[in-house]
Amino acid sequence: MFAVEVRDHIMIAHSFRGAVFGPAQALHGATFVVDAAFLAETLDGNGIVIDIGRAHDALKAVLAPLNYRNLDDVPEFSGRNTTTEFLTKHIFDALANNARASELGRDGRELKAIRVTISESHVARAWYEANLW
Repeated sequence: MFAVEVRDHIMIAHSFRGAVFGPAQALHGATFVVDAAFLAETLDGNGIVIDIGRAHDALKAVLAPLNYRNLDDVPEFSGRNTTTEFLTKHIFDALANNARASELGRDGRELKAIRVTISESHVARAWYEANLW
C-alpha cells in the first residue's frame, strides 16, 4: 500500500459533558496536530498517490472553520462531545468528499482509504481510518 500524508494544526477550545472527563468538563484549550494519510494500492501514471499540494490545501480548508474556535459554539456539533476521536471522523468525512470527487489530482476511484490522525499531545493521539469505497 502506498501513502501520502500531509499535516497541519488547529487551536481550539471546548468542554465535555460527562463525569468520565473529570476536569476536562470545564472549558479548556488544545492545539491539535492533524495528519491526513491517503492510501492507494498503486501509483498513478504520474508515479503519485495524489498531489501533495492539493491534499495539503484540502486539509487546510477542512480545518479552517475549526481553527481558533470554541467548538462548543459550532452549530453542527451541538449536543456532541468534540473528543479527539469525534474530530478525526469529522475531518475524514470532509476529506473523503474531496477524494471521491477526484479533487486531489487523481481519479478518486483509484484511492483505497484515508486515515486521519489527531495528536493532542506528544503522548496521546487518536485516528479514524476507513476505505473510501
